[in-house]
Amino acid sequence: MDKKDWKAWLYLLPAMLFLGAFMVYPLIDVFIYSFEEGYNSASQTFLGVGLYNYSYVLRDPYFLQALKNTFILVMITVPLSTTLALLISVGLNSIQKLKNLFQTIYFLPYVTNTLAVGLVFMILFEKTEYSDGLINLILGLFGMTPVDFINGPYWAKMFVLCFYTIWVVLPFKILILTSALASVNQDYYNAAKVDGASKWTIFRRITVPMISPTLFYLIITGFIGAFKAYSDAVALFGTDLNTAEMNTIVGYVYDMLYGNSGGYPSFASAAAIILFAIVLTITCINLLVSKKHVHY
Repeated sequence: MDKKDWKAWLYLLPAMLFLGAFMVYPLIDVFIYSFEEGYNSASQTFLGVGLYNYSYVLRDPYFLQALKNTFILVMITVPLSTTLALLISVGLNSIQKLKNLFQTIYFLPYVTNTLAVGLVFMILFEKTEYSDGLINLILGLFGMTPVDFINGPYWAKMFVLCFYTIWVVLPFKILILTSALASVNQDYYNAAKVDGASKWTIFRRITVPMISPTLFYLIITGFIGAFKAYSDAVALFGTDLNTAEMNTIVGYVYDMLYGNSGGYPSFASAAAIILFAIVLTITCINLLVSKKHVHY
């Protein structure tokens, strides 16, 4: 190893130490905890090693409910938010006047406090004894009966959670896609116009392939972010998510550590490893798909 290699490793050493201390070591520690049966956090002792923690978590109705909620949230919000962000970004890219103003307006929800936005959504959708909420008032104009979106049926609460999540993540995706569209070489568009290509053909054959790496990045990070969802549900339905049937996998892990059913780090670790395995699997699938559909 020559002098340049030593210098390169020396420059990388701080980052490697940081990643090792705060990412690699905790992951290994959680993996070990997940196999320790009957772990006592006070005495730092356990009864044995095995798969009981995983068996318990996978049979726990609260975890199964959280798993269902998380998958529904992921499968609805990631495709919808990415598609909407793409359409809005294309529209913004075609605007010449007041373009920066519209970009700023669309980005405002991203810099707004998550809990504050959740409180506004709760006021809009919640049905109380004093008011049906603004959304129900609008639905009433079309002859629809009021629905309690916060404390009512499961489908209504899931609709609000998905709506809220899309609202929160949309500004960031719009910002990234708008930047990607601005970097596309205009010569491609000019050549397509000379050939008489339609707007749909230009969008499908030029725009999407040229920004496909950015789209892929947003899809991957969107999946990871949606699987880690927790604060969104808390902002809308409070901290007792199990009672509301709106818990997520991350919420289940938190409850097992600090919630009403807390004090079980082994169960929390098993749930965290299951979540890690799910996210890793979906990320690998996306990487395989990207080899055919992403153009670098």
